[in-house]
Amino acid sequence: REVPGGALPCPQKGVVLMSEAEVSQFLCVLIKMGEALQNSGAEVFRVEDTLNRIAAAYGAEEVDIFVITSSIVVTLTMPDLPPQTQTRRLRKSTGNDLLELEQLNALSRRICRETPEVEVAVQWLEETQAACRKYSLPVYYLGHYLGAFGFCFVFGGTLRDSLWAGLLGLIIGLVNGFLNRLEVNPFFRTIAASFFMAAPAYLAASLGWMDSVDSSIIGALMILVPGLLITNSMRDIIYGDTNSGINRIVQVLLSAFAIALGTAAAWRITSGLYGLPVSTGVVHPFWVQGLAVLVGCVGFAILFNVHGGGMWLCTLGGVATWMVYLLAQQLGYGVYSMNFFATLVAALYAETMARIRKYPVTAYLVVSTFPLLPGAGIYYTMSLGLAGDFHAALAKGLETAGIAGCLAVGILLGSTLFRLPAEWKRRHGKN
Repeated sequence: REVPGGALPCPQKGVVLMSEAEVSQFLCVLIKMGEALQNSGAEVFRVEDTLNRIAAAYGAEEVDIFVITSSIVVTLTMPDLPPQTQTRRLRKSTGNDLLELEQLNALSRRICRETPEVEVAVQWLEETQAACRKYSLPVYYLGHYLGAFGFCFVFGGTLRDSLWAGLLGLIIGLVNGFLNRLEVNPFFRTIAASFFMAAPAYLAASLGWMDSVDSSIIGALMILVPGLLITNSMRDIIYGDTNSGINRIVQVLLSAFAIALGTAAAWRITSGLYGLPVSTGVVHPFWVQGLAVLVGCVGFAILFNVHGGGMWLCTLGGVATWMVYLLAQQLGYGVYSMNFFATLVAALYAETMARIRKYPVTAYLVVSTFPLLPGAGIYYTMSLGLAGDFHAALAKGLETAGIAGCLAVGILLGSTLFRLPAEWKRRHGKN
């Protein structure tokens, strides 16, 4: 094939020798691909691995890639040319578009397989991003309603509470959407969404319109719990990207603090005006909780822009995870063991589906583990502290941290079990 600039094809299939100008353009492609992956919600190790594979496919002699949540640095050495480096500051370090992540992952495989000319690779990237489907605004807000509605049942709410929780989820969606258009800082956006969600909930409870205000609020708060950040922080640390993992954990802690702060402000204001509402939760049978998790996970799949059959596979993973959690509870296991076993099942399911369908594990893992995220722990830690029971608040806070640790260990073990055979084959093949 003809190569721009008169460069001759390298003896290795699909690899071309480039001029310095072409290497600079190729670096731009790598940077753009890395930025798109990061902004769609990819883990740092996935971004680095993808860019390494593309560079190797084009015959790079040496590639140095450094990625954190706010920056990408790529140094590329091509045959017979000096190293070149490009850096890009990422304005949007995290995202929730898991469909775009899947399509970018498929595109990277295609680029590595076909090694097109740089201009064609740029065109493919632009076409992939432009063709990525998005849910319409009404469906997006339906996702807010379904997510809060479903998980309210899980946390002991009645049908009336769940209907209210759906409305509270819509409030969160509207507040977040409005403040996002104003480019408000995510920390203050979370505070505002928590406050404007919790204030009418406490008012409705004081008027006797709810049976369990706690269940309604927790169901709605699950929308604000940064599930993708939690999952990616754990996976980054697992793969050795400690700096990025810790960076994401700090963002998770700030989000949790913002949720508690906004809800606490609403609690303080409304308790002085309407008094403290009585909250009475119920324990639903297995099948009711299973259906509730199904509905809730469909809502969150919409929020994460998961489409088609992948949505239902992710959702089934969430249902299976919660059933394992309830089974462990019935067998008499403690709260940490329950969360560990359920997370392990979710991780194994996600890794299996990712390999069967050749898609990133992220979507399956995020949605499957969502029922286990400690939204209730954040809320009860806050409410116990406001009530003056600081010892109970400390105990609940430590329990919440312990649950998060169990999630991390379960994901680590599940990922390791799938990596060991591949690592053994790689080493055995070399020997």
